[in-house]
Amino acid sequence: MMHFPLRLLRSAVLVTACGLLLVAVAGVLGEDRVAVAFGGVLLGLLYGAGPAVEGRPVPGRVWLALVTAGWVVLAVAAPAFVWLAFPLLFAYLHVLPLWGAMFGVAVLTSAAIAAAAWHAGGLTVPLVVGPAVAAVVVTLLALACRALTAEADRPPGRG
Repeated sequence: MMHFPLRLLRSAVLVTACGLLLVAVAGVLGEDRVAVAFGGVLLGLLYGAGPAVEGRPVPGRVWLALVTAGWVVLAVAAPAFVWLAFPLLFAYLHVLPLWGAMFGVAVLTSAAIAAAAWHAGGLTVPLVVGPAVAAVVVTLLALACRALTAEADRPPGRG
């Protein structure tokens, strides 16, 4: 059974991902980039399939690799898709063991910074600080949820 704080966090992440995806898809549709918008819809469907593979190590990792690959393609295609990296960070922290998640968060954050800088025509302080701070906050939230879940799962009298 999933604990309430964890369910609440996952719901917030899903709503954030959907909102960012809608903004990105609407933006590229406004530019008449239908193929990129279609790719965004496909990425959303794939991202939404995450709970179906939850708790299964190999399918979860395959899902994460596919979502990441789709994100990379879309982040290169249009700047609005770059910001979908942040809900994806939670997926890394949920699906992978801690050491793999930390590595994945660092790589994904670096890729988001690089893609944003590429679209902007150069690297700026906000393009580095924003994603870096977001990655730290996401990581701390995910680790706090892990700790809360472990505490709640601990049998009474053990502390």
